[in-house]
Amino acid sequence: MPSQALIWIIVAAVVVIAAVVCLIVWNSKKSRTQKSQSEESQSEKVQSEKPRAEKSQSKESQSKESPAPQPSGAQQIASQDAAAAGAAASAEPAIGSSAETSAEEPAKVAESAESSESQESQTSQEPAATAAVLAESPEGKESRLTRLRSRLSKSANPFGKALFNILTKDNLSEADWEDIEDTLILADVGAETSAQIVDDLRADARVHSNKDASEVRATLRRMLLEQVGEDADRSLAAERADAHKPSVIIMVGVNGTGKTTTAGKLARLFVAEGKSVVLGAADTFRAAAADQLETWGSHVGVPVVRADHDGADPASVAFDAAQKAVDSQADVLIIDTAGRLQNKANLMDELGKIRRVVEKKLPVDEVLLVLDATTGQNGMVQARVFSEAIGVTGVALTKLDGSAKGGIVICVQKELGVPVKLVGLGEGPDDLAPFDPAGFVDGILGD
Repeated sequence: MPSQALIWIIVAAVVVIAAVVCLIVWNSKKSRTQKSQSEESQSEKVQSEKPRAEKSQSKESQSKESPAPQPSGAQQIASQDAAAAGAAASAEPAIGSSAETSAEEPAKVAESAESSESQESQTSQEPAATAAVLAESPEGKESRLTRLRSRLSKSANPFGKALFNILTKDNLSEADWEDIEDTLILADVGAETSAQIVDDLRADARVHSNKDASEVRATLRRMLLEQVGEDADRSLAAERADAHKPSVIIMVGVNGTGKTTTAGKLARLFVAEGKSVVLGAADTFRAAAADQLETWGSHVGVPVVRADHDGADPASVAFDAAQKAVDSQADVLIIDTAGRLQNKANLMDELGKIRRVVEKKLPVDEVLLVLDATTGQNGMVQARVFSEAIGVTGVALTKLDGSAKGGIVICVQKELGVPVKLVGLGEGPDDLAPFDPAGFVDGILGD
């Protein structure tokens, strides 16, 4: 019995050993098969890529090689004889032969040359087409005036409405007259001018005897027109028959009033009138000023003279701009200046220097003070400073939307003794127009 069990154990051990050996042999064969398959695939890939590499290398070598030396006379004769013999042996070349290929190559080369020339001509025409697209046609003066009058009449105007509501009462008490004066003062008409208007209204018999709304409105309109100055000369010097050419306009005002924007819009206004303009970016202390002015000029094809670095001498930029205007025979030169009022003494000296330097080349016909209508009496302080420093000839009021601040027009003219020549009512490129006293008064009265 024990001997039989031993035999069975030995048999089992032999079977296990045989199974292990078979498994090892099978795994080794499998790994060899996979290795050989991968090597075959790699070799096929190399063989498939080899012609491409050889082809590219041959092309590069052909492009880099210098032209082969010309054969001698005897060699040329021999080659010609061989070509003649070949032509006699084969009178009709086979379709798709190298002869046809070589015959077609000059035509292909000519076609590629023509296509490259057409592409170059299209490329050279692209800048001109782009410039034509960028050149805009600004709006004319008459359409600007019509649109600005309409915008004034439709805007909020508590100034005119408040006066009208008080004056149409049956009986005006002393408190009502005080309300009228307060309304005028809040409208930035100014204390002295407001008192004068109230005195004129009190003295007018029609206000006391006739309460008809149309009569009251006509009386108020007449008095406001007298204060605004309906008969004042508001034309720009560049628009006059005796204007110098180029006519120089210097834009002054503190930063934030829209001075640079107004200079760009003014250039558009002159372009709409058919005048040639040059812009001078003499505000060299505000980094974005020259870029902003250049953007305005690019839209209407107006050149801009600017410094090559920030902080350059503004007077030198103004002189270069004057020289550019003379050389190009421009009609108008508009010079934008800095507005750092917090450094008042240096700024005023700088503005005076700009004017003196420009006048060595051209007479300065106009100095426009740009004021923000919403700043109220603070704007009057700015106006006095600039007027004393450089001699203001006119005012451009920005952000004049017919609101309660519209009285600044009367105040600034009384204080400076110069007319408001331009007004802006919006942020559009053509929202700048000559000041129209009748349209302004009708707008604030709600007509």
